[in-house]
Amino acid sequence: MHKRRLGRTDLLVTQICLGTMTWGQQNTEADGHAQMDLAFSRGVNFIDTAELYPIPPKAETQGRTEKIIGSWMKANGNRDKVILASKVVGRTANGWFRGDRPSQLVRADIFDAIDKSLTKLGTDYLDLYQIHWPERDIPWGANPTRVGAVPRRADSAGAPTDETPIAETLAVFDELVKVGKIRHFGLSNESSWGVMRFLADADKGIGPRVASIQNAYNLVNRTFEVNLAEVCEREQVSLLPYSPLAQGYLTGKYDHGARPEGSRTQLFNRGQRYETPNAAEAQLEYNELARSFGLEPALFANAYVSSRPFVTSNIVGATTLAQLDMALSSVDVVWTEEMQKAVDAIHQRVGNPYP
Repeated sequence: MHKRRLGRTDLLVTQICLGTMTWGQQNTEADGHAQMDLAFSRGVNFIDTAELYPIPPKAETQGRTEKIIGSWMKANGNRDKVILASKVVGRTANGWFRGDRPSQLVRADIFDAIDKSLTKLGTDYLDLYQIHWPERDIPWGANPTRVGAVPRRADSAGAPTDETPIAETLAVFDELVKVGKIRHFGLSNESSWGVMRFLADADKGIGPRVASIQNAYNLVNRTFEVNLAEVCEREQVSLLPYSPLAQGYLTGKYDHGARPEGSRTQLFNRGQRYETPNAAEAQLEYNELARSFGLEPALFANAYVSSRPFVTSNIVGATTLAQLDMALSSVDVVWTEEMQKAVDAIHQRVGNPYP
């Protein structure tokens, strides 16, 4: 399990990061503890979570995931062995985060979020604290294949909106670093413009430099490559890709319209991002390509993500130990030029059906 530097920081993170969003909903506390035991026994040192988790977000479950991680670290006394990342929500009308009111990326809300997360996790600092999604009115995931209109900071009459300026938000993270609540700062679901604006303000001395970005990246969504790959390479911002299996569609279990009992899509009906026109045909083609190389589709898809030169740590998720074992084993797959050419040939025809 190799380690790679996170941005320009002194943190060396493993090439696999353990994702946690099912703990507290699909997975119990015992399940979460077992997954962390397995991952760390295999050399993983990096855990990613969020105040939002578990998924799907609900008032009655919000925060359970962080509590599960906290109880595991307390039981093992190993906080110093864990590189721990969490996230604050962007703008949301859901009131359960801030006591029955909407939330924005302003000082009061960010401090409220970090203090609650630290309490649940049972720690006094985070190694990486990320903005889960931008406050700006932009397409979810920030890397669409097309947009209807460019978001602006004014309404149709030209009046300014209440969008919190990036510099104002960044200054809050500067406070968090200075008081020792966080070590480093990252983004998620962000665009090229957003990353560059945060970097420009950091260069002015307003706040901490962006260390990482957590965006979707997988065989059927390579939009990160269009602009962000160059931005992050030149600016030394680490990509922490999420959804390497496209929410399970690249495991083969949904091929030919199957919906296995107990699967996330069957339980929660949240697969719309992965059920776009021509998506089923694209995922089936990649899954069959994996099998042609003698590999399980999930192993192939994770190996692809981890093999990319602009990926620092692949965020894997699982609901069973067998699934996690396969994800961890993906680092041992030798990604060949033949595999890449075959993947690129499919991508040339099908593009990015899951932006």
